Amino acid sequence: MTDLIDSLRAIVGAPNVLTDGDLGAWEQDWRKRARGKALAVVRPADTAQVAAVVKACAAAGTAIVPQGGNTGLAVGAIPDDSGTQVVLSLTRMNAIRGIDAANLTVTVEAGCVLQTLQEAADQAGFLFPLSLAAEGSCTIGGNLATNAGGTQVVRYGNTRELCLGLEVVTAQGEVWDGLTGLRKDNTGYDLRDLLVGSEGTLGVITAATMKLYPRPAAQLTAWAAVPSFDAAVDLLGLAHRQLGPGLTGFEVMGRFALSLVGKHMPQLRVPFIGDETVPGLPPGRPKTSPAPSGGSEAHEVASVGAPYFVLLENSDSESEDHARARFEALLETAFEAGCVTDAVVAESLSQAHELWHIRESIPMAQAEEGLNIKHDISIPVSRIPAFCAETDALLAREIPGVRLVNFGHLGDGNLHYNVQAPAEGDAKAFLRDQEERVNALVYEQVAKYGGSFSAEHGIGGLKVGTLEKHKSPAALSMMRAIKQALDPRGILNPGRVLRA
Repeated sequence: MTDLIDSLRAIVGAPNVLTDGDLGAWEQDWRKRARGKALAVVRPADTAQVAAVVKACAAAGTAIVPQGGNTGLAVGAIPDDSGTQVVLSLTRMNAIRGIDAANLTVTVEAGCVLQTLQEAADQAGFLFPLSLAAEGSCTIGGNLATNAGGTQVVRYGNTRELCLGLEVVTAQGEVWDGLTGLRKDNTGYDLRDLLVGSEGTLGVITAATMKLYPRPAAQLTAWAAVPSFDAAVDLLGLAHRQLGPGLTGFEVMGRFALSLVGKHMPQLRVPFIGDETVPGLPPGRPKTSPAPSGGSEAHEVASVGAPYFVLLENSDSESEDHARARFEALLETAFEAGCVTDAVVAESLSQAHELWHIRESIPMAQAEEGLNIKHDISIPVSRIPAFCAETDALLAREIPGVRLVNFGHLGDGNLHYNVQAPAEGDAKAFLRDQEERVNALVYEQVAKYGGSFSAEHGIGGLKVGTLEKHKSPAALSMMRAIKQALDPRGILNPGRVLRA
């Protein structure tokens, strides 16, 4: 392998070929579920260098693991433990190549951090709507490779829907320049859609042309207590009808999930959990909303005991007064319909950020509670309440004391249906002894309700066996044929998505 290392150093420069020292930032996954050992970490500066690196590795028969911010949750961007794979880190390729204001597009390199792109779009007077908890460190290339979702899919779609064109290095080291800003292009197979979501197994994404949107004139956020999951779905229906495309976020959070935030992050005061509220945020329902029957005392009891909570976002192209009037009219209707027991509307951008920060802190709070079994599932929205009721009861019966951390993007049917060990149990032992059993129970329920076991996190190396079990033989056969055609030597991220 010495000759290959020398070749790689000649291509990208010796300082950008890392073989010694602590390589944990590239070799260990974000959840610390696995750690591999790389032959080298290679950091190219441009597309030509990526192509040359891939050609050199292909000639040597060496596998390549493309990597962005390494924030994935399915063990899809780290090397195996053989010490023979090259990690291709794209973080040096972080330029925003240009914004086409008239075409409402931006062309950006794969290593650009998502938050950097959001800020650049905002400074230019536009909105780039992809938003997720890891946006301060995840990269556009990784977002595209996993077809990331996030909090605004209900309005703007997954990353695939935001992408108009790609620049990709193939397994042979050739460059496909597909950086078109076209919204209509029926010229054969859609290679863009094939590469998005392929997790680095079919090609290395080096740049992309992404959609931009006009920046909304007003953006309002509300936090609502709901008496049941059915009520949350009813509220979603009302929001669709009354806000239309103005509905840009709709998150659901179980009471226990939020109690973990309160326990491990007491500086974040969670609305309607006990007596707490967000600092500076006016408590109680909007003044335009009528009190529920039973008086204020019954109203407070209902709110404090609510099993689920919803975070709504409304974006409007008109004035803030217009947006607020529509938003408060929605909540008034929701109170009258009985699907909301209490609500607060953020009075400022900082208060809105505080509410979103509470929602985005659930995964970290859960991690503080101990190792857990994570599920990234999607179910038709209409069937989610029945799925949760039945699966909650099933797990409680099969594993007494188990705790469910249920939250996610109800607006697009994606739940993070996570399972925590019993309160006095050993979290590590629970993960070791129960993960396979819990996964089987949950995924059988997902299939029963017509859902998917992987909504936005991808397959990676963690769910290869699950894919083989739940995908049809015909679908798997087509996937394998595509992999064989585009990467016949199997050097691109082997063992991810499909078994090596």
